Amino acid sequence: MRWAADAAAALREGARVRLDYSAQSLWRVDRLIDEIRREGAPYAAVETVLRGLGAYAGEVVVRQTGAEWWASGGEHWVRTPDGRLWDPVDEARRCFLGDGSLRLLCRDATRS
Repeated sequence: MRWAADAAAALREGARVRLDYSAQSLWRVDRLIDEIRREGAPYAAVETVLRGLGAYAGEVVVRQTGAEWWASGGEHWVRTPDGRLWDPVDEARRCFLGDGSLRLLCRDATRS
């Protein structure tokens, strides 16, 4: 997904954070979202960044499991081979609100 690639490139260039599409890299993403929240940034100011970070997490799941991206009505999900649907973009929003984890979403999505 293009949002994932854009987010990874922006973090590499702007924040010097390297993301390699591994499940372990989602620890860094969760910490980054936590830092943004603690700085008090309004949601509207970081909505695009969160969408990109959620897409990045979704792409990690896709690469780890052979999942596929699904889109409908402007919403995007990841469908794992076992048929489960995951919403990493919404999970990034939940992380920002202090009630989510992209790392844990990936862990749960990659379990058989």
